[in-house]
Amino acid sequence: MSRKRITEVVKTGKILVSDGAWGTFLQKKGLKAGECPELWCLNHAGEVKDIAKGYVDAGADMIESDSFGGTCYKLEHYGLADKTAEINEAAARISRETAGNDRWVIASIGPTGKMIIPDGEDEEDYEGDDLYVSAVQIYDAFKVQAVALEKGGADAACVETMSDIKEAVLAIKAVKENTNLEVICTFTFEKNVQGEYKTMMGASPSDAIKAVVEAGADIAGANCGNGIERMIEIVEEMRKINKDIPILVHANAGLPHNVNGVDIFPESPEDMAKIVPDLVKAGANIIGGCCGTTPAHIATIKKAIG
Repeated sequence: MSRKRITEVVKTGKILVSDGAWGTFLQKKGLKAGECPELWCLNHAGEVKDIAKGYVDAGADMIESDSFGGTCYKLEHYGLADKTAEINEAAARISRETAGNDRWVIASIGPTGKMIIPDGEDEEDYEGDDLYVSAVQIYDAFKVQAVALEKGGADAACVETMSDIKEAVLAIKAVKENTNLEVICTFTFEKNVQGEYKTMMGASPSDAIKAVVEAGADIAGANCGNGIERMIEIVEEMRKINKDIPILVHANAGLPHNVNGVDIFPESPEDMAKIVPDLVKAGANIIGGCCGTTPAHIATIKKAIG
């Protein structure tokens, strides 16, 4: 079929189901510590495709891509900056081929890992500092990634796990100004001792949704950092600010417990599924999973949505 835009379908009242974790599956398939996950799109494409297929078979309406760390800044850590476009195009193509014509590909774009030189400060003062780069450089990095993801067949860019509003806004604008992709932008929040949800950089759900809507995002939301139950409060806070923008939630399978050096996520598919009605009531339009979730979680969420 000819796919409509995601936002068009959400406006009809349909609740969509996204996919689940990718990183943990790559590890189960043999990804070693210190190895580049995104390079698997070139060297182990069949294994990456198998992850996508698991979520297709589970009934997900949309599939991400193995491109979370796909900016040149993340790839340069592995000596792969010169392969940025090639890797991202391959990542999107793998998910596109697996998703077929009936599902959307929401290609993953994660943080760069860099700090942005503050406005008004001289860039020359930061020469030789590997941590800080200019806003223009960040924008250009996201542009290269987004253009390649679109070329590979993505329908949308999922700018995710953001903590810095300024970086998120640059990513949104780079996608919107250089591609025809829809833009999803999600932040990772943690609950502080005051009971407030904040990103690592201090942004609240209210701050985040105001900024991404102004920047032109088509869909907003939250991912990682929390189990599905805590996502209810985050969505409710976002809905107080904006009643209209579609909201996507990619929740972890609970908060992890470290057992013998391995993070164990405690929530079963049934644990997550029973919270789904309350999350929809709070205002979520698209629900999927993040760390610790599996095709079984997604299949059970799909059933709960009905």
